[in-house]
Amino acid sequence: MAQRGIVSFVKKVGTLIDSMSVKGLDRNYIEAPTRPWQIIIRGNTNQSSVTMNTEGNIEGLSYSAKPYLKTKPSQYVGLWVGYRGYGLGYTINVGGDKGTYFTLGATGGSYGVNVRIHSFEENSPEYGLESDLIAEEDKDDWNDIHLKDPIKVRTLIANGYYLFNGKRFSYAAAYDQSVLQKRSAGSLMVGAMYFYGRIDYSSPSNGDLIYLMHGLGRVKLWQGSVGVGYAYNWVPVRGLLVNAMFMPMLTFVNKIKVYGYATNVEELMEDPTFWSENIDNAKWDEWFYNNVRITPMGDKTFNSGIKVNFDARLSVTYNFGRYFVNAYGQFNNMRYSHQSSYGHLNDWFINTSIGIRL
Repeated sequence: MAQRGIVSFVKKVGTLIDSMSVKGLDRNYIEAPTRPWQIIIRGNTNQSSVTMNTEGNIEGLSYSAKPYLKTKPSQYVGLWVGYRGYGLGYTINVGGDKGTYFTLGATGGSYGVNVRIHSFEENSPEYGLESDLIAEEDKDDWNDIHLKDPIKVRTLIANGYYLFNGKRFSYAAAYDQSVLQKRSAGSLMVGAMYFYGRIDYSSPSNGDLIYLMHGLGRVKLWQGSVGVGYAYNWVPVRGLLVNAMFMPMLTFVNKIKVYGYATNVEELMEDPTFWSENIDNAKWDEWFYNNVRITPMGDKTFNSGIKVNFDARLSVTYNFGRYFVNAYGQFNNMRYSHQSSYGHLNDWFINTSIGIRL
């Protein structure tokens, strides 16, 4: 009896999901597949980059420092099993940076919700320094820096969309293939995004970098954005679907918390060893990094003001019989500023999948 009850409950849930998947839809534009189950092999490639800029003067000599951090593209593979777009999956890292990447998403006919958390470390950032303090023959050395302690970066992006033409336009058809878009259609959409970012290089071994960044050793960012955009599903031939989405976003919550540190770099610059030409690089590094110090000086939170960012997506899907293949990518751009320090973070990913309906 208990087994019959469980089977009956599962059937009722399935019937409810089946009805929800086509409720209110124009069947001339959107159709639910006859086979409700999906088994999907998924792959993901993602990359994040952070650019920081600062400029100023040291003893009357101008400089600009532009640390640039970019992760190596990371690859993940996984398996997903679900019913009408509702299911579970598991993903593992198979290459790229040593960071972690976590995603969570839900997609319906008129909405989409995504959460992504990316953490990584970088100890060999691309770095540029223009200053009269650096001899011409030494400038190339600043393009090949290996930090003693890595810069640590963590980002969290959560966004959601609502589409007004859910009757004829399907977000799910483009991004989880739980329904089929039969004819081309577009939709005006609204969206919201929350972003959190943390950049931390507050280690004594990075005292020289902290000094060049005006004592800035750690940054936390919070951004809340809303926007209006447009999405379009193009069906050039039966089975093929191309989706494009673009949404400018107004960032109305844009806070930055900066952590200041004092260094003894100027004191070390007064030591003859700092400028000595009679010491090789290895010994100079040993002397400098054994003596450099940083001291926490507190933190302060600022409002960076209103900024304009954007969110963009592109997806291509091909359905053939009970099988389908899909590739889609998303790009996010976030900017911040504080006094003479400013920067931006770019985050992109590409998902690929091949699936079968049962």
